[in-house]
Amino acid sequence: MMFPASIAGSLPKPAWLAEPDKLWPRWRLDGEPLAQAKLDATLLAIKAQEDAGLDIVSDGEMSRQHFVHGFLEAVDGIDFANKVEMGIRADRYRAMVPVVRGPLALKGRVHAREARFARAHTHRKLKMTLPGPMTICDTIADAHYGDKVKMAFAFAELLNREARALEEDGVDVIQFDEPAFNVFMDEVADWGIEALHRAIDRLNCTTAVHICYGYGIKANIDWKRSLGAEWRQYEKIFPALARSRIDQVSIECIHSHVPLELLSLLNGKDVLVGVIDVATDAVETPQEIAEVIGRVIKHVPKERVVACTNCGMAPMRRELAAAKLTALGQGVALARRRYA
Repeated sequence: MMFPASIAGSLPKPAWLAEPDKLWPRWRLDGEPLAQAKLDATLLAIKAQEDAGLDIVSDGEMSRQHFVHGFLEAVDGIDFANKVEMGIRADRYRAMVPVVRGPLALKGRVHAREARFARAHTHRKLKMTLPGPMTICDTIADAHYGDKVKMAFAFAELLNREARALEEDGVDVIQFDEPAFNVFMDEVADWGIEALHRAIDRLNCTTAVHICYGYGIKANIDWKRSLGAEWRQYEKIFPALARSRIDQVSIECIHSHVPLELLSLLNGKDVLVGVIDVATDAVETPQEIAEVIGRVIKHVPKERVVACTNCGMAPMRRELAAAKLTALGQGVALARRRYA
């Protein structure tokens, strides 16, 4: 199928599950009622994607308070009781984060329940997301390893365990979210991609890495305004990603200043093209989406283009996200007719 449609991973949580319109929402329930409510929300997220015509669906990350901490909560050696304030993404914004106090170890499965539930309730390809090792290390304080790279590879080992189990659960695409790849450009080639390689070791399913300019929150929007008329950071890392063992690379495209000719540096990779802007309330038209795809296929083979969102939609209003999903499905349908 030409231009399969997917999302970066997250969708807004229903107000009965968690506080709406927040990046770090508090849960409305606890215990087993919360666990069941997460699955109810997962089913709604899958249905919304299917109704919009998406070809690769996700669980919407309904079971996670945050895309990184949803994984960290299942890891021993991390102190959540005594958080510290830390600058994130090279001090773009500050947050209260947990602290690594001892050797890292998984307490057990992380996303088994929602992955198996999602697999049982859709016949479409299923994508699950995990935080990447570099981004985890940029979202947690270290009081044990004393070495960022050593800690990243310790997390990569745990990610690999969960990823291989997700594959056994029937997940078709496992995506690692690495917004830090857009900040620490030199470290990506030095050790970031190797840490990803450790995380995908022995996987046979499709693997992806999501790189972006972040959620549609003020800190990210302000940062993007400071980057000038042309965003060429990816010029440093795309050649290394092209040589990597990752199958797919997810990139922010619509309303970004990334020169689309840089996408040709990802030769040999599927490119998840962001055609939905998560930093605006304006709903894209099918024509806008098809036009972005049309510009991209001048630099990426048509068979390697996947239409996607720029980033996750977790902090977005739920009705707005639903409208953007519909636009995504309609835009892809138009692109198929136009560029077949």
